[in-house]
This record gives sequence, structure tokens and C-alpha cells, in this order.
Amino acid sequence: MNRMPVIVVGIFLTFLSSWIGLVAYPYLNLGRFTPVTDPDSGEVFPPPMSGLAVAGQRVYAASGCVYCHSQQVRQVGYGSDLERGWGSRPTVARDFMRENPVFLGTMRTGPDLANIGARQPSAMWQHQHLYQPSVVSPGSIMPSYRYLYRLQKIEGQRSANAIDLLPPDAAPDGYEVVPTHEAEALVAYLLSLNRNYPLPEAPESSQ
Repeated sequence: MNRMPVIVVGIFLTFLSSWIGLVAYPYLNLGRFTPVTDPDSGEVFPPPMSGLAVAGQRVYAASGCVYCHSQQVRQVGYGSDLERGWGSRPTVARDFMRENPVFLGTMRTGPDLANIGARQPSAMWQHQHLYQPSVVSPGSIMPSYRYLYRLQKIEGQRSANAIDLLPPDAAPDGYEVVPTHEAEALVAYLLSLNRNYPLPEAPESSQ
């Protein structure tokens, strides 16, 4: 008896079921998400990112930040993310609907960044941390991203966006450290990472 047709059909059905489960179903289930409008404030969640933050997302990718940081606050029972204060609720699929690509991450050599914009809302702190991470966060093994900044001589008054650096990285007398466009964009992206807003499927009270 020739079993080849049965084998071929079996292989086809195996691949078809895999495609439905891994591609079609997630697309149909997750692709329907739309932003949610708060009836009281009129705010839209998740909020759209600014153009500068979108540019910063590309710097984030090019700098390899995703290799050491995740952007997913796990649910209770799957880790201590909420207890650590990494978010007011677990992250859900709708949180990432505006992002392309999505930086969920697979390692946590450093802390989760899903809500770093809420935990550290100061642009100056973000710049200082990128330039001198082990000084701002003692014990940190994060490399310095000082190549995103430039040292320049002060002409007249100090620049409004000059970075206040701590020893031993403080600029020499008469000089200042200022962020490049890439640094400004990266910080704008980091500050945009704030998912402390309620969603129908993940209200803040869920913690």
C-alpha cells in the first residue's frame, strides 16, 4: 500500500497547524488592539512617541541595550518585578502596539526598563547615567556611552544642555560635556518608557 499521500498530507497538516498557532492566531488576536482613551482625562493609552523618541529607539537598538535590559514587567507568580517597583502592573501586549521593533529582551544583566521613564524622570540623570554609569549607580557593570557626548570649550556662557558630571569625569575648567543628537534622542526614548497607566486588561490595581 502506497502511504506517500498520507505522509504528505500529514506533513502539510503539521505545518499548517503550526502556522495557524504561531502566526495566524497571534495576528488575529493581537492585531485587533487599538489605543484606549481615558473617559475622564481624554488621554490616549498607550501614548504616541515623539519623533525624537522614535529616533532614540533606533539608537537604543544600535547601542545593544536590549542585550542586557528587558522591557517586560512580569505578572505576580512569575517573578518579583512588581515588588521591586519596576512597574505598577504587569505589561501586556497592548503596551507595545506602537513600537516597532519591540524590545522585550531575553536577559536582565541590568534592571528592566519598561518604566524607566517613570522611575527616573530626570533627563539630566539619564545623561549622567549613560556617561558615567558606575558613578551614578555604584556597582553597575554597564559600559559608558560617552561616545554619544562631546567635550567642547565653553564659548561665553555654559550651554543649556551641558551635562553636570561627577568626579572623576567632570569636564576640565573652561570645558563642558554636551550630548550629541543621538544622546538626546536616546534619552527621549528612555523617558518615554512609562507604562504606569491602566488598560482594560491590566488595571494598575492588578498588582
